[in-house]
Formats: sequence, structure tokens, C-alpha cells
Amino acid sequence: MTEIFERRRHEATKDGKPTVRTHGRTCLVATASVAATLVLASCGGGAESTGPAGERSLRLALNQSEEHPSFTALDHFGDHLRENIDGVNLDIYPNETLGGQAEVLQLVASGAVDMAVVSGAQLENLNKDFIAFNVPRVFDDIDHQMDVVHDPQITGELYTSLEEDHDLTVVGGFTQGARSVYTADGPVQTPDDLAGANIRVQESPLNVAIAEALGGSAAPMVYGELYTGLQAGVVDAAENNEVSYFTQRHYEVAPYWSYTEHLIGLDYLIINSDALAGLSDEQRAAFDEGWTAAYEEHAVLWAEATEEAITGAEADGAEFHQVDEASFAEALDGLVEEFVVTDTQRELHNAAREAAE
Repeated sequence: MTEIFERRRHEATKDGKPTVRTHGRTCLVATASVAATLVLASCGGGAESTGPAGERSLRLALNQSEEHPSFTALDHFGDHLRENIDGVNLDIYPNETLGGQAEVLQLVASGAVDMAVVSGAQLENLNKDFIAFNVPRVFDDIDHQMDVVHDPQITGELYTSLEEDHDLTVVGGFTQGARSVYTADGPVQTPDDLAGANIRVQESPLNVAIAEALGGSAAPMVYGELYTGLQAGVVDAAENNEVSYFTQRHYEVAPYWSYTEHLIGLDYLIINSDALAGLSDEQRAAFDEGWTAAYEEHAVLWAEATEEAITGAEADGAEFHQVDEASFAEALDGLVEEFVVTDTQRELHNAAREAAE
């Protein structure tokens, strides 16, 4: 499916891209069509924005910038839909324009926003079974991760588990790459080097436990506040991937990157369940085809962006350091047993591990 987008990556943006609008800080409108039936009766005037006659706009919330691979892949996803289904525009709102992930999760559930990209930790807060894919070392690499999270034999019931109580359906996942620690005051070699450090994490018991296993104290914080938090010394460290580290310019205030690689993170594309159910079979086929191409392209872009991020951050003074892998592996050992506790969670975790063999 990736070849669907290859030609677009080299097209001129003036003639090949749809109209650009500004929403809050910034937003690209990827003219797409998921079908007029995708607009919810419950939206009122909230999620739906006006446009040319016969067209409607659907909102997709993203917490990353326009330079991020997620934005690029979703932009091309919109192009694919525009070419295959008529009638609806997809408005991508990057940079947390519509709020933090916890907020947009509620907005999608209510129908005020149609789609969003949210982290696995956010879905874990709604259904603990998602924790099976959030624990350290469940995935060997990105290819393994993408195979698992897009295998309906493994994820089918999990991805529909939020529909009844939350009106949310999980479409699939984007990789966050391997996550490591970065610090303001010096590199890390062992967990002892993080003793006393406040590490920014997403708010969930597992992420708190990961921060503590890494040697520090957990400091839950909204992603958009992290730069100033590091700058002001509210937090001493954070954990993320190289791409976010570079695109959010966190290397300016935390220039020491240490390759703990404690887990391979995962973002999910979610959609309001009523919106997805409104697609005809033909529309759903086009939607699924476009999404497959999007996550496959995203994985390619991710590898490229990771290399570019390392080069760019190093050029601006960031330092990248190896760690004592054995000491971190020992520190993280036991988190699977502690957090993967139900039969369903164990089945999901075991299925993921078996897919690597």
C-alpha cells in the first residue's frame, strides 16, 4: 500500500495539495471524504464545519506538529479518501490545537471531534486490556509491533471493546518508536543516575511504575507543557522517541539523550463509532485501504525521521549516549507480571510475543 503515496511525496504542494486553513495555532485541511453519512446527529454545530455546497468537514485531533510523520501520513490518508470518496473534508488539527489527549478522547466519544490520534496510555485508562501492548519489551521492533496491532485475529475484540460504553472504535496504530530517557543535567548510564529525578510521563499507573523502575520519580504532565517544564526545572527528565524530541525542540532544554529503549511506544487512531458505522461497505473499503497505506508509509517515514532527528539534534548540541543495558533490563524485569494480570491481558501479551517467533 505504501506505493499509493510515493508519487505524492514528490508532487508540488501548490497544485497537489488541498486548501490550507488556520485553526488555532495551525492546521492543514486535507480534502478528503469519508462520506456525508459520517457526520453525527449528535454533533449539532460542533464538529461539523461549513464549506462548499455538498461538502462537510470532519475534525481529526493530533498532538504532533506538521513536520511529524503522523501528520504527513494522515495528510496523505486524506488525499486517498478525497480521490476515492466524494463529499467530506478532513480537517487535521495538529499541535494539540483542540486540547490534550485526554480532552480530545472525550471529544471524540461525544462526537464533537470525529477522529484523533491518542497514545496507548490514554486507552489503557478506559480499558485495562490495552496495557498488554504498553508494557516494556512486548515488541521486539517496529515491524513486529505493526504486524501485531494490525492483525484482526489478535486485536479484533480489543479494538471494538470501547464502542458500547464510550462510542469509540480503534482503527489501528502508528508506532512511536523506541522510547528512551533524556535529561537536563547530564547523561544516564544506570538507573542509579536517575535517583531523585522527576521524570515526565503520561498519567497511568504503568507509566508511573516505569519511571520508578528507570530510577526516578514520576511526574505526570501534559505533553504541550513539557518544554517549559524542563526549562523551568519542574521536571528533570522525560522519556520519548527521537522524532518527538527533535520536532518539539526538547533537546534545547534537555540535551542529554540516553538509550534506555525501555519500550516501543504506540499511538492509536480512534474514530467515533457512529461515524464509522455510517460508512457504506464501499466507503469502508476505501477507508481501510487508505489507512493501511497510511500506517505503512508512516513506518517508512518514521525510520527516515529518526535518522534526521538524531542528526539535527546533534548539530544543535544534543548528545546521544549508550547505557548499561543489563542494569535497565533488570530494573524493568517484573513489570509484565505486575501489570498484565487478567486472562485477556495475558492472552493479548502472549499473542504479541508469539508473533515475534
